[in-house]
Amino acid sequence: MIRSMTAFARKDVQDSQGTLTCEVRTVNHRYLEPSFRLPEALRELENPFREELRKQLKRGKVDVSIRLQSSDTGAPGFEINEDIAKAVNDAANHVNRMLDNPAHINALDILRWPGVLSVPEQDFSSVREAAKELFRKTVEELAVVREREGDRLRPLFESRLTQMKALVAGVRDGMPGLLKAQEAHLRERFQKAKVDLDPERMAQEMVMLAQKSDVAEELDRLDAHISEVADTLKRDEAIGRRLDFLMQELNREANTLSSKSIDAGVTRAAVDLKVLIEQVREQVQNVE
Repeated sequence: MIRSMTAFARKDVQDSQGTLTCEVRTVNHRYLEPSFRLPEALRELENPFREELRKQLKRGKVDVSIRLQSSDTGAPGFEINEDIAKAVNDAANHVNRMLDNPAHINALDILRWPGVLSVPEQDFSSVREAAKELFRKTVEELAVVREREGDRLRPLFESRLTQMKALVAGVRDGMPGLLKAQEAHLRERFQKAKVDLDPERMAQEMVMLAQKSDVAEELDRLDAHISEVADTLKRDEAIGRRLDFLMQELNREANTLSSKSIDAGVTRAAVDLKVLIEQVREQVQNVE
């Protein structure tokens, strides 16, 4: 199955403490590399989120962002420890009575004293549970998007593979005629040079030519690699790395085919093969 590494998914959910928004964006990368932007209240969920990503994704750079917009628009609640505040005030007044030039203490001075002012700890347990479910659903949607994008690549791959097979078959079918044409060309060269045709010498020349231009193994390997690519596209797993390796092997055989060419038609076919391979390879870089 073809899964694209470039995708985006976004989901929202309403909680009693506000609105949670989760966005997950992925781009191509050699390995799985997640990064998270989470509210402080959800920071402890980063490791569980990483584990969930590993279950769903195999490769890609993943950016996860979760925002919490509080539904409480009023002023934040504070708690004042009146006993400490009174003790601080009494102590300050006591010291002031001992001084010649006392400085008056104000309310802000007392509020800054440790333990006087505190913010009640909020219970974010329900938000965390909502965030877990929201993240799971967002990643599921992301997986659907990645598969949908991958399905759009399938026709391109299949079209290029069909063209590759046609080029390989054309070269294979043309090789016998090409060797006969080369033999006729050699005879013509001998005749122009007014050299007596020695049957044994002619046979040796043709053997050398056949050995030099023998591309049967390259054509067989090209056919095998093309078939392997087609089979790999049907696998229900991460196939990007395997496809990338097969593109390298196809390119290697196309280069060898070009180097052994004794005919402009074979050279042109090898170049066309390399163009098609490169077109597929560029898209393979975005396959999981």
